[in-house]
Amino acid sequence: MSTDEVSGAIPEAPPPSGLAVLEGALPNLPLSPGVYRMLDGKGDVLYVGKARAIRKRVAQYTQTARLPERLRRMVFETRRVEVITTASEAEALLLEANLIKKLRPRFNIVLRDDKSYPWLMVSDDHPHPQIAKHRGERRKGASYYGPFASVWAVNQTITALQRVFLLRTCRDTVFECRDRPCLLYQIKRCSAPCVDRISQPDYAALVAEAKQFLAGEVPTIQKRLAAEMEAAAEALEFERAASLRDRIRGLTHVQGSSRINLDGVGDADVVALHMAAGQSCVQVFFFRGGRNNGNRPYFLTHSKADITPEEVMGSFLAQLYDDLPPPPLVLLSHDAPEAPLVAEALALKAGRRVELHRPQRGDKRAVVEHAETNAREALERRLAESTAQGQLLEGVQRLLDLPDRPERIEVYDNSHIMGTNAYGAMIVGGPSGFLKSAYRKFGIKEAKAGDDFGMMREMLERRFGRALKEDPSRTGEGWPDLVVIDGGQGQLSAAAAVMEELGLHDIPLLAMAKGPDRDAGREWFFMAGREPFQLPPRDPVLYYLQRLRDEAHRFVIGSHRAGRAKALTKSELDDIPGVGPAVKRRLLNHFGSARGVKQAGETDLANCPGVGPSLAKRIHQHFHPVGG
Repeated sequence: MSTDEVSGAIPEAPPPSGLAVLEGALPNLPLSPGVYRMLDGKGDVLYVGKARAIRKRVAQYTQTARLPERLRRMVFETRRVEVITTASEAEALLLEANLIKKLRPRFNIVLRDDKSYPWLMVSDDHPHPQIAKHRGERRKGASYYGPFASVWAVNQTITALQRVFLLRTCRDTVFECRDRPCLLYQIKRCSAPCVDRISQPDYAALVAEAKQFLAGEVPTIQKRLAAEMEAAAEALEFERAASLRDRIRGLTHVQGSSRINLDGVGDADVVALHMAAGQSCVQVFFFRGGRNNGNRPYFLTHSKADITPEEVMGSFLAQLYDDLPPPPLVLLSHDAPEAPLVAEALALKAGRRVELHRPQRGDKRAVVEHAETNAREALERRLAESTAQGQLLEGVQRLLDLPDRPERIEVYDNSHIMGTNAYGAMIVGGPSGFLKSAYRKFGIKEAKAGDDFGMMREMLERRFGRALKEDPSRTGEGWPDLVVIDGGQGQLSAAAAVMEELGLHDIPLLAMAKGPDRDAGREWFFMAGREPFQLPPRDPVLYYLQRLRDEAHRFVIGSHRAGRAKALTKSELDDIPGVGPAVKRRLLNHFGSARGVKQAGETDLANCPGVGPSLAKRIHQHFHPVGG
């Protein structure tokens, strides 16, 4: 007889299996289009999918014998199902892509790319528009061209616009303060509208031509410039003819400098996939106005088995254009499983027709093949780097006598200057290199800036105290297999005390101190239960640990400098309610300094552009309180 029977207690029922959860949820699921989410016992999203009829689609997961191993494991871990209905399956596809990128479910194909795309901006709301790089939200009064694959690609285009169309790149504040041309005018990269070396109508004509260039109307521009050059020569305006000749040469150089162009196609993307060793790389070439705006590789995470290239392509397309306007034409290396639905969803997002096309011959096929070659080479480089990285991690395991190869190494460092602007930082390394999305900086709040031990304690308490609150059972993926501290025995002891208090004494700690004269290659290593030791100067593991330490140092110095710069630019105006960055800039431009604002009268403040009587009174009272 069991203890429960003797005491009369009722045994706690085991939690329902994933299959039982799905079967129990089916009667309450709608038959309309939408998105469903599978959640585990902790509430983490395991999988996000879309369906034309949610109930019918979820019912397919109950037939586990027909599912691949990846989805059988997903069903086994499922403890709850959530759904969101949509008006159509195309809308469901767009919502699915958005949720996958946001939630990063473990059983989905996930595009892990958090970088925003750079664009080229022309500020149309200024009499003499500026060209500049732009990221983030768009503002009114400007035209945007792109996207570009990288900042380098934007810079190349800006250089072309400077060389051919002589447009300014300086900020408005600089433009308004100039009284003579800058160096760019001397080297024929700007027409100097700031000092009226060109009239406003003539500058506007240059801007219009630049927009034509960005729209792909290069032959039209070349013919017009050639006609103007001939006319100037006939009129004996040789200086103007020479200037036009230089612009034509620049335009010809720009057209010939792109290694790949897509003739006869205005705006298009080329998307090519290569899979190997359970990993995928997708290369995307961006063509706008017939010009190559660069290319970018994307590496996808997914299960190593039972994933077809077509499935990867379909999932990738939806996620790629989640935060990117799709062009009218997308050239593919592989067909997507639901190509008509994907095209419908992209057309819904773009507000016009979007064609997905897999070319079989001709110039378009050649461009796709070139992109496929780039995808293959990028994946091969990544796999080679991962192999070398894995060997280094195995070397760390042997050196420190760790039970397993470390998959996540966290490195901690701190920085301050004369006891001010104290910052700490954590960087993460692993089999795929530095995991920059996991980096974290700490503004030191409690410890004194000169107290290195106290700063280290505060960092570790905040990092691991929060981790324990979020994952007390320590079953998640965010726990390190090794913690490296920049410092010696004192830092190691401080870190060990914190970890002991938190009950995390099983996480290995390693302190790394610079040797005599702070020479690289002569570092001392400290670890609990071992005598301090050094490594041979040419040991690959030593080089790897130095790279980790140097990356942590680079990151913490960057955080420290950013914080110090922010502190230096802070002024008394920041504490006035209703005075944001724009008003602050107007006040400083008008009065010259914060002291000038402080000494100004209420009437003078009200005369400042963008500051009305009400705000002027508030600013004046802030500096001159009644009875103060």
